[in-house]
Amino acid sequence: MSTESPAILARGLCRRFREGVREHVVLNGVDLDIRRGETVALRGRSGSGKSTLLNLIGGIDAPDAGSVTVAGIDITDLAERDRTLFRRKHIGFVYQSFNLVPTLNVADNIRLVLELNKIPDADAAARIDELLEAVGLADRATSFPDVLSGGEQQRVAIARALCHEPAVLLADEPTGNLDDASADAVVALLDKLVRSAGHTMLIATHRMHVASHCDRVLELHNGHLTTKPAR
Repeated sequence: MSTESPAILARGLCRRFREGVREHVVLNGVDLDIRRGETVALRGRSGSGKSTLLNLIGGIDAPDAGSVTVAGIDITDLAERDRTLFRRKHIGFVYQSFNLVPTLNVADNIRLVLELNKIPDADAAARIDELLEAVGLADRATSFPDVLSGGEQQRVAIARALCHEPAVLLADEPTGNLDDASADAVVALLDKLVRSAGHTMLIATHRMHVASHCDRVLELHNGHLTTKPAR
């Protein structure tokens, strides 16, 4: 049996929010283990806490109770600045909204992440060329986001999320703004790139065909996780 630590390990995660005088419990003692190199889908109705769980794992938010370890580092008690630095280096994000910087061209949207990670210019240029080729946008490096289709913008977002070779990729409804044909193409590309690089991915989605690409499917309901068949 492998003794390698999980890519993502959560224990007893709790998160609650106040709505006026009422307290709303979103996560109630969630435990989660995801192996390195594994792809896992997270399903659940709208408002079930999928984004909240991803934000805790990504260090964007802190839990009310419990712990989160990512890539062997317990991020729960890190100061906000330290969580930001950890997230910048070790985690990639893909969102439903593409979140591209409209005033930067395709190449510079990717370069921004590499600059934040202090990657040398020559290495960054080579990495950008490699990723744009991989996502089928080698001829759009100097294009700006507003002239790209939704599917093309999401492919740029995927390249940006993977450019610094993160230990963990977190995808929050990455096909939510796409039509069925574009969604199928994007999830197939995402699956291919993540697996070929040996990355770990947790993808929140309401689409079963997206989840079917993953090794496991987890469902979030009433603050708890349950395992569902992947296919």
